[in-house]
Amino acid sequence: MATYEESTLREPLGPREANPYATAQEQFDRAAEMLDLEPAMREFLRQPQREVRVMLPVHMDNGSVTVFSGFRVQHSDARGPGKGGIRFHPQETVDTVRALAMWMTWKTAVVDIPLGGSKGGVICNPKAMSQRELESLSRAYIREVARLLGPDQDVPAPDVYTTPQMMAWMMDEYCKLTGRLDFGVITGKPLAVGGSQGRGDATARGAWYTVREAAREWGMDLSSATMAVQGYGNAGSYAALLGQELFGCKTVAVSDTGGGIYCEKGLDPAAVLRHKQETGSVVGFPGAEALTSQEVLELPVDLLWPAALENVITGENAERIQAKIVAEAANGPTSPEADPVLYERGIHVIPDFLCNAGGVTVSYYEMVQNYSRDQWTANEVNRRLDGKMTEAYHAVLDRSRAHDVDMRCAAYLVAVERVATAVRLRGWI
Repeated sequence: MATYEESTLREPLGPREANPYATAQEQFDRAAEMLDLEPAMREFLRQPQREVRVMLPVHMDNGSVTVFSGFRVQHSDARGPGKGGIRFHPQETVDTVRALAMWMTWKTAVVDIPLGGSKGGVICNPKAMSQRELESLSRAYIREVARLLGPDQDVPAPDVYTTPQMMAWMMDEYCKLTGRLDFGVITGKPLAVGGSQGRGDATARGAWYTVREAAREWGMDLSSATMAVQGYGNAGSYAALLGQELFGCKTVAVSDTGGGIYCEKGLDPAAVLRHKQETGSVVGFPGAEALTSQEVLELPVDLLWPAALENVITGENAERIQAKIVAEAANGPTSPEADPVLYERGIHVIPDFLCNAGGVTVSYYEMVQNYSRDQWTANEVNRRLDGKMTEAYHAVLDRSRAHDVDMRCAAYLVAVERVATAVRLRGWI
């Protein structure tokens, strides 16, 4: 019987040294100090309400059994049921899951939807697994955490290396366990089993609504703007596609785990995506110059989209960032040390839990549709998303200007204040 070593739990997610949970707590502490939160409230909100670790034996195609480690972390349900994706990643860590659960609490609060924050993860390499093995692992995970889940408790969704198909398997397993057709227990599902129109590009589309508002505030003409995207997965590729479709924005550079590419005249986002799907990477795209992923971050562009993983903009490289607006499509791409450097240099950062909140917002709309047995059109979903993201951006911008702080700190002030208010009103503290 094979097993994933427990030492993996202590390894960082990828090549970065920073601990994302420590980053999340440091960011919270700054807001808590500015809000003058009472000591008990600070202790309560800076760590998860509950978390569980599970062991998942799976029969592999070669006849062996591999035991995978998984987690579900629920940071806060003060404002409503927990909400958060499930990651399948070979270097997943419990601290990463804790950080993402905390960020999800602030994310749902800053866009003012009645949900809390949670997150899940499994340590595995999905790229080395068959569809049958992935289905077995997906169902095993749900069997172990089902007691924590439910439309009124905690609602998962897809995240890194998980898909709508995997959400369908998980939803089906939960329904079998409970004997109820609770399609709303999982979001990000295929349309045929309760998914929502507009969910596929919701993260990038929601981010673009905030970028549009930022461009208006700073007098930027998006039709002549250039952009670079680090991370050409779901959010990153849609960011490039929608930038061209909605605003006429020119993508000059993109990267993925294999490396980066650059073309001063502009790349065709759809052609780059086809190349990645055919070859496994954007690297080698015809007519493009090869760059490192780090070099993509430091190009002189109007818009920079960090859409990969955590801690790619740091105290070490923040002075070399040349973009006018940084749209954080990824979770935690900027370290606490980098924030003041970017702010002092006049770079407008749209923080992650505001910028990429379009995904959870449309997941919430999926829950609403499932509850009411209704189906909205893509236009209706996008109209509602536009309103939510625009309102949230200006609430954060107003707080930033009122307190003369960067946008991340302002977003924390808005979100933490809303969650703390709910905690007090419920009589917990």
